[in-house]
Amino acid sequence: MTVYLTTPIYYVNDRPHIGHCFTTLLADGAARFHRLISGSGSSVFLLTGTDEHADKVVTSAAAHGMTPIQWADRNAEAFQQAFAFIHSSHDDFIRTTQDRHKTKVLGYIRQLQKHGDVYLGDYTGWWDPSQEEYLTESTAKDSPHGPYTSPVTGKPLERRTEQNYFFRLSKYEARLKAHIDANASFILPEARRNEVLGRLREGLQDIPISRAVTADPSSRWGIMMPDDPSHRIYVWIDALFNYLSVVDIPPTPERAPLWPATVHFMAKDILWFHAVIWPCLLMALERPLPKTVYVHSYWVRDGKKMSKSLGNFVDLDVLKAYEARFGIDAVRWYLLTQGPVSNTDSDFSYAKFVEVFNADLANTFGNCVSRTANMIEKYFGALPPPPPTPPVQSASLPDAAQACAEAVEAAMAAIERVDIPAALDAGLGLVRKVDLFIADTQPFKVAKDETPESKQKLASILFTCAETLRVASLLLSPALPTKTAALWSAWGCTPTPTPTPTPTPTTSTSTSTPAIPLRELAKFNGPHALRPGTAFVKGDPLFMRADAKLPPPSTSPQ
Repeated sequence: MTVYLTTPIYYVNDRPHIGHCFTTLLADGAARFHRLISGSGSSVFLLTGTDEHADKVVTSAAAHGMTPIQWADRNAEAFQQAFAFIHSSHDDFIRTTQDRHKTKVLGYIRQLQKHGDVYLGDYTGWWDPSQEEYLTESTAKDSPHGPYTSPVTGKPLERRTEQNYFFRLSKYEARLKAHIDANASFILPEARRNEVLGRLREGLQDIPISRAVTADPSSRWGIMMPDDPSHRIYVWIDALFNYLSVVDIPPTPERAPLWPATVHFMAKDILWFHAVIWPCLLMALERPLPKTVYVHSYWVRDGKKMSKSLGNFVDLDVLKAYEARFGIDAVRWYLLTQGPVSNTDSDFSYAKFVEVFNADLANTFGNCVSRTANMIEKYFGALPPPPPTPPVQSASLPDAAQACAEAVEAAMAAIERVDIPAALDAGLGLVRKVDLFIADTQPFKVAKDETPESKQKLASILFTCAETLRVASLLLSPALPTKTAALWSAWGCTPTPTPTPTPTPTTSTSTSTPAIPLRELAKFNGPHALRPGTAFVKGDPLFMRADAKLPPPSTSPQ
């Protein structure tokens, strides 16, 4: 089974910020879980990239004394650096200015023309210059910023009439509705599915997929319509095809089995393009539809909507400041567990960050690992063997093997429904059970009795703690790749990795993937369990408790 995950391709005129990083982390977390579950990195493919053919690229480039491609090169590099910073494990980075994409787009448009799904006509509508898209009459009139203003920026819309090539979107309305009705997981979460179904009741109109070329230099920045250089393919249509162009044949026959995509991850502002226009284009091309379009909400900061006027964007500099104090795994954990994965927005606040860091990472995972390693070192010097008699049990952990197996199944089920926070909580839940197990069995008291029976009981308790934590660390590793790798190295249980391909300019330098399927790898005291006799030392804590009284990390030079 193959798994193909995508982020949207990001508007190259933006600077990378928390929204871009969050969507990419969601896709990365899902990819890491799928690799872990399958034990085969080659069966999982993660795509990200940049959308570069917008008009504003031309005007921004000119304002900075650059050509459009120079400006796109600079900003595409910024996104690649941002995703390297957050440890994204993507397999490819597509740019819409690359020939491998542009040639495929021309082929798709020609196929649509051949099938009679593209025609030339006149269009009059409300144009949103800030977003470079036409809006329906109802969307324009009911904008949250006031009638006939951009729903995103609040800037005035323009009434335009122009000649365009159109895609027969209306032709696929009934088929799309039937698909959504028959596939509950096609649009997630459910609130977004209901939103699309509500808008579909208004009916679908054919949409323009080209812009006329004019004397304005920006009108020639993009891909020209096949056999008609007087029209340029509309940037959003060009961009949507990236998901297919990267895996379509030729020249990448080894990627052909990846289609259809498993999950498209994105923010709610581009829901309509991906849940309506994109599947209709695929129907016209006679291609299977993606399994799921997963749509998250937005981040706010300290309870306020982020805006340039307020100067409160969580940009890459802010994330780097948090990383410098707390580590990249802590940043990943906060975004993945506290992010706006449902239909409500989430708050990025320093107080909440410290609260979550201390509760989940320092006091729970980090402290439990330190306590366990410290006791093993103190009482045995090395990991004791599992006792031949039934292990010590408690109300909190009556059967460690069963608890580990149930946590693995819970995480796998959560990933199947695209619930990354729940998958991670399955791992943290195991750690909490170990904490309660220690409180119930009180190994410090057991150690005071030096009889052989007590020594064996102590060995049983501590082996159970360490082995359960090993399993928990596997489930936490998609969010905490560097800290879990350090733990595995210290405890001598680093999973055998799959071969890692040589990085290229379009791939990441991701950590290796265990070559053993999760169900086998995570068996309590199974073939891949901790090895008795392995030297244990307490070492440095994985996460030091944060002082909430300290001021937030500063982005100013020190």
